[in-house]
Amino acid sequence: MCLFFSFLSLNRKAKTRDSNIKIQLKKIKSTKKHIVPELAKPVRLQEYGVGVFNSALTKSALKKALKKQYITINGTIATTATFIHGGETLCINHPEAIKPAKKFNFLLQVRYEDDHFAIVHKPPGILVSGNSFKTMARALNQNLEQSGLIDATAPQPVHRLDYETTGLLLVGKTSGCIRAFNKMFENKIIKKKYYAITIGQMKPQGAITAKIDGKKSRSTYKVEASVFSKRFGQLNLAQLKPSTGRRHQLRKHLASIGNPILGDKKYGIDHLILNGKGLYLHAYSLKFRHPYTNEEVKVHDPFPQKFIKIFEQLQSIKT
Repeated sequence: MCLFFSFLSLNRKAKTRDSNIKIQLKKIKSTKKHIVPELAKPVRLQEYGVGVFNSALTKSALKKALKKQYITINGTIATTATFIHGGETLCINHPEAIKPAKKFNFLLQVRYEDDHFAIVHKPPGILVSGNSFKTMARALNQNLEQSGLIDATAPQPVHRLDYETTGLLLVGKTSGCIRAFNKMFENKIIKKKYYAITIGQMKPQGAITAKIDGKKSRSTYKVEASVFSKRFGQLNLAQLKPSTGRRHQLRKHLASIGNPILGDKKYGIDHLILNGKGLYLHAYSLKFRHPYTNEEVKVHDPFPQKFIKIFEQLQSIKT
């Protein structure tokens, strides 16, 4: 009996020791290094560093890594204000994941896919990315084929759509393609077309250039149809093309000219808020040249049913 209890005690100690080892292993940080080549002129690290490290392939991911002090330059913690001149050693240090992220089993509609990237439909009421469990980013692995290319990585959204906005979301599947899309967005060669249902009388078309958060921004609109509404006076089907990518740009711009988007609780007019139907803003199409084949990629996403209930003619549009 004493031997049996001694064995149990030893076994528990061994398990405790193994557990402590695992805890220590979880605290180990992984480090990746990058030597900056010669540069023609100094450049802000926040611009240069996009895509340098696999764990910070996008602008938002790099910014988060800088804010969390994961990146050093020649051993000194870097910030979003750091400039590099060439020859520096950049390091990214971040804790290894304690355990694999839980899968978010959520069926997505895939509009286009190849080994480099995919375009998926984003439904309303879901975040693109972030710390929440229910995000588009967490659902991508279960809905997309794994890339067979040498620089394959976990699929990542390369732009944003608001929580309530529906429509097309562009997703990179390789490190190279994510970097290419970042550059294409920066150079404004990815054409995005949105549709919104807006409130009130509008000019047939126009451009809105109101600054957003003190930054230059531009959106153009074209009214394609209008209907009388007893409650709202007039509802318009407006085609929207943003030339810049400020946060909530289309919503803020339309509100600034007195034509807020139907269902917009944040920027709408208090007595004209439509509750329970969500935001009537839809990312309708994406158009660009494939970053590797140079073929034209043009994808449309069918209008949500709530749009068709107001503008029945949308039912006949073929995408």
